[in-house]
Amino acid sequence: MPPDTEHPDGTAGDIGDAAASPTPVVVETPVEPSPVPTSMPIDDAVAALAPEILADSLGDYLRAWWKRIRGGESGALPILAGLVLIVIIFQSQESAFLSAGNIVNLLVQAAVFVLLGMAEVFVLLLSEIDLSVGYMAGLGGALIAGLISPPYNWPWWAGVIVGLGATAALGALQGTLITRLHLPSFVVTLAGLLGFQGLLIYWFDFDKGSVGGVIRISNNVVYNLVNGNMSTVASWVAMVALVGLFAVTSIVRAARRRSKGLSAPPLSITIFTIVVVAAAGVALVIICNVNRGNLAPLRGVPFVVPFVLVLLLVSSFFLARTRPGRYIYAIGGSPEAARRAGINVARIRTLAFALSGLTAGLAGLVYESRLGSISVGIDGGNLVLYAVAAAVIGGTSLFGGRGKSIHALLGGIVIAAVYNGLGLLGIGTAGTDMVTALVLLGAVTVDSLVRRRSSASA
Repeated sequence: MPPDTEHPDGTAGDIGDAAASPTPVVVETPVEPSPVPTSMPIDDAVAALAPEILADSLGDYLRAWWKRIRGGESGALPILAGLVLIVIIFQSQESAFLSAGNIVNLLVQAAVFVLLGMAEVFVLLLSEIDLSVGYMAGLGGALIAGLISPPYNWPWWAGVIVGLGATAALGALQGTLITRLHLPSFVVTLAGLLGFQGLLIYWFDFDKGSVGGVIRISNNVVYNLVNGNMSTVASWVAMVALVGLFAVTSIVRAARRRSKGLSAPPLSITIFTIVVVAAAGVALVIICNVNRGNLAPLRGVPFVVPFVLVLLLVSSFFLARTRPGRYIYAIGGSPEAARRAGINVARIRTLAFALSGLTAGLAGLVYESRLGSISVGIDGGNLVLYAVAAAVIGGTSLFGGRGKSIHALLGGIVIAAVYNGLGLLGIGTAGTDMVTALVLLGAVTVDSLVRRRSSASA
């Protein structure tokens, strides 16, 4: 049989057949693409892109923001609405809830929840989980407390470096087991929960300064991290400095992007953001500078508040502005696509678990500073539940690829508000746990519905 060949017009057939009955040539008229409009309406494009990039004015930004909400991208709005509702309920039941002293106490209570939630955000963005952060925090805090107390009496900074280094190394070890051996993070970190609890008990048995399973904080620097307060003048100076730094950074960054021909938010949006941040800072300092002491004057912002805010800024900058941070989002969205794009998936996932361990160690430092001691009986099992709850309640997705460090801040404040308000009402641990469970279920439900609505509208 003669071989197939190809006609000049692009059709294939047999040579003999081609000679006998040539195939007619069909000429297709090319379809010209429809003209692209020179100016696309912002409300049509902004639903899928960031409104701060497409908006030309503050009004456009607000309309784009509303368009995103209607499309299912509600962001932190549900948790903010829930927080307002919680405040209204507790204030109506107990007038002392919004007093200056109770608000400051609530912020101090929230610090540990916020830091644990920030630790969990790093791995949740990868669609993983770390069940060991509770006892990781306890182990890091115990190492720091033991090294800076008798009989070792290390400098406080050396003890902090060793304690945080240990928790970061343990986190990296878990990440290595997960990525190199392809083990489920649930199993590895569950083993870490049990193993770190054992290490914690061993350290208390080994440490000669432990009395009755308790190590007391004898260093003033560590103790005053939570229990100390800035002076009223220093509080204002620190607030002005932080807001000024935020303003300069925002304006310079936007100007630099425009000079390079990149998209940047309009000046009105940048100024509006700066004004909102400044107003929040002024309100915080005013509340903290009110005398909240009973026997002696007590004023000023607790040191732990700027401490947590600085860590929040560093974490947010890492995730949003650095290459490894963006890689974490990419892997959480699609690990296979990230691998094909040339990202070292194993290395980035290990880094995320190391950062989770480091942040958990910082949470342990704040935990022991607030109590003035740390005990071998620290409830790391409950702490890890609060860590996941703080991240998820704040808006971080359990399915990976979506979340921010500020979500841990919002979720931590919500958990602290629930605990604080129920405590003022005299409700015990049982009621508090049940209410927290309902809040967590509500947050997960909202997250699932938002993802489903976004997928349907895509």
